[in-house]
Amino acid sequence: MDNLGAEHSRASRRLDIVYDSDLQSVDSAETSVLEVARGIGFEEDDLHRIGIALREAMVNAVVHGNKYSAQKKVRLSAWDDGGALKVVITDEGNGFDLSRVPDPLAEENLLRESGRGILLMQAFVDEFQVRRLSPTGTEVTMVKYMAPR
Repeated sequence: MDNLGAEHSRASRRLDIVYDSDLQSVDSAETSVLEVARGIGFEEDDLHRIGIALREAMVNAVVHGNKYSAQKKVRLSAWDDGGALKVVITDEGNGFDLSRVPDPLAEENLLRESGRGILLMQAFVDEFQVRRLSPTGTEVTMVKYMAPR
């Protein structure tokens, strides 16, 4: 993990970290984001959902976006957005068109070993957005709202 510009404040519940493009970054990112989510007050079931969505987004950034390139970084921001958790993950890859991603529930894709990450992210967060950046990169934004108590 590269701590260039890393900031983590319990009082502000904001996290900004730049990660290397390796799978060890996925674990570190999950730990850090779950700490922010706990600080907001999310319960265990939602923490589990947040963790899965975050892992999927980070793996996609490292593997599909940056293709494990040591020269490319993954940027992660997470913060308390008025009682909701907002997470933004940005890679430096070539980007992709969300509408061209194969449907993981289509019969021809059901037995594939991969291809369900976007479906899982969409299922486990309340808002999900993918934006292709110019000239390169992809930005994934996820928002999870606190469940009413």
